Amino acid sequence: MSFLGKEVRMKRLISHEDEKLLAVAVDQAIARGIFDELMPIQRKIDEIVAGNPDAMTMHKGIAEMSFRPHAGKTGLILKCSSFSPWQPNYDAWVTEVDEAVRLGADAVSMGCIVGGDDQPEQLRNLGKISSQAAAHGLPMIAHIYPRGNQIPEDEKNDWRHVAYAVRTGAELGVDIVKTNYTGNPETFRKVVESTPGKVVVAGGNTGGGIENYFQMVYDVIDAGGTGITFGRVVWNNSNPTAVVKAFNHIIHNNGTVKETVELYNELINTPVKQ
Repeated sequence: MSFLGKEVRMKRLISHEDEKLLAVAVDQAIARGIFDELMPIQRKIDEIVAGNPDAMTMHKGIAEMSFRPHAGKTGLILKCSSFSPWQPNYDAWVTEVDEAVRLGADAVSMGCIVGGDDQPEQLRNLGKISSQAAAHGLPMIAHIYPRGNQIPEDEKNDWRHVAYAVRTGAELGVDIVKTNYTGNPETFRKVVESTPGKVVVAGGNTGGGIENYFQMVYDVIDAGGTGITFGRVVWNNSNPTAVVKAFNHIIHNNGTVKETVELYNELINTPVKQ
């Protein structure tokens, strides 16, 4: 039997009748370096929240300094690890679950890279923090990617490796796994079927415009995915509010790609209201 607290927090994250998740991550600066569009972090968080995402993922310092005005408006996912520009395939543990409780987080998340020489250590870390989260009644989210040094570059989106990643998360008690999209709904459906847990996709770089992301999100939902946790495609846009509202239209309103493009084109020139 799960703790009531975990059920309460999970419903804050996935509170819609459709049981889908639209989350936005702003944890990239420590992981990938400084981005011009993430420098005004308070303004970016304000604009993202104005689009009504279900949750946001961020590190503890940014939560302390910038999330306070939005408490209760959107869910808070506390990131408990990070890689860096110099160690892109190693997630270091940077905080404990009890700090997430102090901050009022609705869930905790940790990164984990599989397929590399340090997979054993990263799995150990994930298993330990998953136990901490369960003891505190917090949902556990893991960002698990098959991009270790033992996996050839051209196989890192292979559905079998991605399925291994999400099933590994479920084996270690993770409730929601964020991972790569495999490129088409047929193979991604196999990924979803490989785990009893919920699966969401990262944004990354589709190599095209915003319409490519709309198509990807539509295909993820069609294949049985739970939703998305996107970062750069949202905050790197001049109007993050419009982007979040457009993704909302697909995920929570069953919008088509064509409808979403039309909505986005209407919203993109609308001044952001915080």
